[in-house]
Amino acid sequence: MEHVANIAKLPDDIPPPIKRNYPETVKVEMTAKEVVGEMANGVTFNYWTFDGRVPGPMIRVREGDTVELTLKNDPSSVHHHSIDLHAVNGPGGGHGATKVAPGESKTFKFKALNPGLYVYHCAHPNVATHMAHGMYGMILVEPEEGLPEVDKEFYVMQGEFYSAGGLGKKGLQIFDAKKMINGQPEYIVFNGKTNSLNPDNMKVNVGDTVRFFVGNGGVNLISSFHLIGEIFDKVYPEASIGGDYHYNVQTTLIPAGGAAITEFKMDVPGSYILVDHALARLDRGAWGIMIAEGEENLEIFDPMMDPLADDGHSHTH
Repeated sequence: MEHVANIAKLPDDIPPPIKRNYPETVKVEMTAKEVVGEMANGVTFNYWTFDGRVPGPMIRVREGDTVELTLKNDPSSVHHHSIDLHAVNGPGGGHGATKVAPGESKTFKFKALNPGLYVYHCAHPNVATHMAHGMYGMILVEPEEGLPEVDKEFYVMQGEFYSAGGLGKKGLQIFDAKKMINGQPEYIVFNGKTNSLNPDNMKVNVGDTVRFFVGNGGVNLISSFHLIGEIFDKVYPEASIGGDYHYNVQTTLIPAGGAAITEFKMDVPGSYILVDHALARLDRGAWGIMIAEGEENLEIFDPMMDPLADDGHSHTH
């Protein structure tokens, strides 16, 4: 089984906004692939993936587009796979049309009727087992008029991993189905592994308007998504596009198999920690760091102390 250098899908690896004002046919190709990657320092896990990363690629289309999706199953795979896209209006979200054995490839088409941000995942039985190995991602269906322009966008998905060895146990960890059924994950992480969201891939400038596309692969937990030191100026609740926004939100709930879109203006420089605010999950990996660079604004935030002093939100132990 192939060992990958970095299992994490980078949060800034995201398709650009759609500029066209007409529908078209969008062709998407993905490969189901089973690999070994690093969950934490010295800890590896047998991941099942779309395109060798967790989450799988973010798909970006426009309302009214026809999507032609081809799913391949890598010949090295041990298991059958498929895909269920929550953006599909049709039986199984595409699962029945995309059931692929190792080495097989299948294609189906659907029309993107409803704007919003939707989760996709493998739906081959046992569905929860496939998802708990990392087989999920998101598809954004932009409205016909597009989304408001922002300066930076990021792609983040929370997920749970149920390893046989306890938290921090070194070496290759196999999946523990009993822990999954009992809802007892050893790792709760963003983008497939610990420390996947960091200043190397989450960097913004003061004055930027920032948009997070956030999803929850589950399979058991609700995410209480929060950015320490910022307030979400606008939230598209449950990633619904076309309805009412929520304004001035501190923490937004994201159910398993659900998503949210959050937007905020970056007011002052510094390091900002992303968390699931069920904060015991921090110890299982549910945190990341975004850095903002630029001029201080002491009218908004004046530390009146050594700016390097501990603020009580340390992510280390």
